[in-house]
Amino acid sequence: MKLKKTHDIESISISLEGNQIVIGGWVEDLRKLGKMAFLTVRDVTGIAQVIVKDITLPEDLTRQTVVMVQGIVQATKARDFTYEIKAVSIDILTKAIHPLPIDPIGRLESNIDNRLNARALDMRNQRVAAIFKIRSAVLASLRKTFLEKKFIEITTPKIIGSASEGGANLFSLEYFGKKAYLAQSPQLYKEQMTIGLERVFEIASFYRAEKSHTGRHLSEFTSIDLEAAFMDYTDVIQILEDLVVQVFRDVLTNCQKELAILERQIEIPNVPFERVTYSQLINELSKKGVELKFGDDLLDSHLRMVGESHPGLFFLLDWPMSLKPFYIHPKDDDLLISRSFDLQYGHLELSSGGRRLHDPKILRARISEQGLDPESFEEHLRTFDWGMPPHSGWGMGLDRLMTVIVGTDNVREVVLYPRDPERLSP
Repeated sequence: MKLKKTHDIESISISLEGNQIVIGGWVEDLRKLGKMAFLTVRDVTGIAQVIVKDITLPEDLTRQTVVMVQGIVQATKARDFTYEIKAVSIDILTKAIHPLPIDPIGRLESNIDNRLNARALDMRNQRVAAIFKIRSAVLASLRKTFLEKKFIEITTPKIIGSASEGGANLFSLEYFGKKAYLAQSPQLYKEQMTIGLERVFEIASFYRAEKSHTGRHLSEFTSIDLEAAFMDYTDVIQILEDLVVQVFRDVLTNCQKELAILERQIEIPNVPFERVTYSQLINELSKKGVELKFGDDLLDSHLRMVGESHPGLFFLLDWPMSLKPFYIHPKDDDLLISRSFDLQYGHLELSSGGRRLHDPKILRARISEQGLDPESFEEHLRTFDWGMPPHSGWGMGLDRLMTVIVGTDNVREVVLYPRDPERLSP
């Protein structure tokens, strides 16, 4: 037996009537009616009805078993199909055991934990598969836009020798007798790359050891990162806005089938996105009875209240310097306010970024002001002595962006094998 399909199912139509074809896929449904049987066979592109009439159906054929079907395309009276395939031969390639851990057709609903435990089988559920086809389209859209804007893709280390941003939420590991960490962001490396490459981006996994149990936090997440020389934070804000709008446009253009399966309607966001300052939100919250002073952080409860007034995409600008990392640049006319921003979708933070410090003396002083040891950043700081251009950048969570696009409040739905404080397998 040759494992050679002649057609993907989506490429078959009644125009091939009378032609002999070979398809491969899994049996989604099986109905026996006397001496006849009807199979629905699905591959990643679609579903076809197979009629078994003049040959013997394999006795051990079960639902979800992988088969190769050779047959002839013919007209059908079935309501849900425009053609059918009259089987000439059916070969079982791999038999599926029963009972299966979950029902991939979705007739019997399974909770998210059971589905994740059988994630590969979960991909046969068309709603789940639609999410990851959209995710693939989003990644393609992102890379296309970055390259059109003359950015160069880079790959930074994920095993590092020191805390990349001075944070405490790091996974540590032994590295040939030395202590190492899993990178929580590419921040320092992508800044260094602007010295020679000027405009860089990375789409990769990063790691944060936060014991968070929410629908938007994971221990391993995919980050979309950009850094650009000779740009201010207003310039990279515009790039971020362009990127997000293009993602929605490409998903609408290329994923109509998947959106229909999810019963999901999306619209291209209106531009420009609303711009709201930190001080404006403090005033808004004050009118709602929440008294905060300049420099107080916005808690999740505060952002949820903000999201009621600003439910869509908006930029949250001009954060206090005291709330931002050591590498963020202050405004020239007010050193207490940063040249920084977050991209919000209601209460949900999608991205954070800003103008970076490029003067090594100021940067060293800023590190000390935040109670960090400049010596632990010496390898990074010495690159600034080689002629660091002014630069700005941002990072955005791909997984969170996906929850907005497909309409879910649980980030685990849009990640193949999510990692959180309780889940380390499969």
